[in-house]
Amino acid sequence: MSDAKLLETRKLVVDFNRRRVIDALDIAVPAGTVYALLGGNGAGKTTTINTFLGFVRPAGGEILIDGQSPHGNAGLVRSVVAYLPENVALYHYMSGRENLSFFCALAGLQITRARAHELLSSAGLQEQAHDQRVSAYSKGMRQKVGLAIASAKQAKVMLLDEPTSGLDPSAANDFAQQVRTAAERGMAVLMATHDLFNAKQVADRIGIMKEGRLVEAFDAHTVAHDELEQKYLAHARGLS
Repeated sequence: MSDAKLLETRKLVVDFNRRRVIDALDIAVPAGTVYALLGGNGAGKTTTINTFLGFVRPAGGEILIDGQSPHGNAGLVRSVVAYLPENVALYHYMSGRENLSFFCALAGLQITRARAHELLSSAGLQEQAHDQRVSAYSKGMRQKVGLAIASAKQAKVMLLDEPTSGLDPSAANDFAQQVRTAAERGMAVLMATHDLFNAKQVADRIGIMKEGRLVEAFDAHTVAHDELEQKYLAHARGLS
């Protein structure tokens, strides 16, 4: 783990329609770290991700990717960031390998057939699925193609928005292992999720958001699964 903060917000403020949806948010994600943002619907998790992507402009404070603002800097986002939404958008009539090669080409990367197979295997996709059409893939398999695309880009940062939603326990576990591997290679990962178990399993640091504010943050190893659930429910019910 490095001290270099690849993702950072400083007193970040975001307003929608005169309503404050992010309020003085301070988070920092160094290289080699997975940070899980927990919170219910409307807590501000996805808005935080979208602000890093440059889709939402802050009303105040700062948001930085590798020390630079993403706003008005689409080249920075394309070159540094890998983004996996809840449902990875792939072309269903193409195979996993073809999707990987296509999205790499869009990013200005040319990869060989052998390299594509290597990346897909490293992301956990079974070899027999590499040349199958994505229309036959499960959600977990599509997520693995997304991870392979992120690896091919050699992105410094990965942004994940509800990545394990709808995955069965085995697929969620496989995904968590791949995210840990990405962090061990030096990537900074910010994950917005409802999944307490997955957050505890994969994250180095956990933050709990409510109504746009970071109400508590702590190192993941300092709490057991049941303690994390108690903390989360206490904030959700207004008991903290």
